[in-house]
Amino acid sequence: MIITVASFKGGVGKTTTAVHLAAYLSNQCDTLLIDGDPNRSATGWSKRGQLPFTVIDERQAAKYVPKFKQIIIDTQARPEQEDLEALADGCDLLILPATPDALSLDALMLTISSLKSLGTQRFKILLTIIPPKPSKDGEEAYTMLTEAGLPVSRTCIRRYAAFQKAALAGVPVYEVKDNKALTAWSDYQKAFKEMGL
Repeated sequence: MIITVASFKGGVGKTTTAVHLAAYLSNQCDTLLIDGDPNRSATGWSKRGQLPFTVIDERQAAKYVPKFKQIIIDTQARPEQEDLEALADGCDLLILPATPDALSLDALMLTISSLKSLGTQRFKILLTIIPPKPSKDGEEAYTMLTEAGLPVSRTCIRRYAAFQKAALAGVPVYEVKDNKALTAWSDYQKAFKEMGL
């Protein structure tokens, strides 16, 4: 299975989602994460520590892809229409992370509009970096997206410092010494299960 994580906007947890999706799937079988982002955020993450899956950049894909059953692609932010078309055609599922703010949701709607114009319905929305209560931003964004008939995960990824600690340590969040680390990991586990992964 090939799953692509994409967004028209940076700073929405795209790489964090790709890393944790690969960690989640690596419990099932050998998993490959292709770092297609010019910033090489996933590669940097992997070099700082130890991840339970293989990380390569897109130039190495031809050599590595045949060896893996699960392939995650972390893309650059703001893909061009042509890139989005290739990504949508070349994967089994697109995961679209978005934060619950106006700019991110506007970018998400542009992405969805582009995907629909390409005739693809193989995407799921994942709301990320949800601010803590009493903020209702996450609930309001979820309601807006579901009322629009869009496929959005009921489980949202809450904002936790544990994710930053995980990136700095080069490990999945469940390996971080933080009292919210397992709760943060649980958010991703629930969301991925809802997506049928």
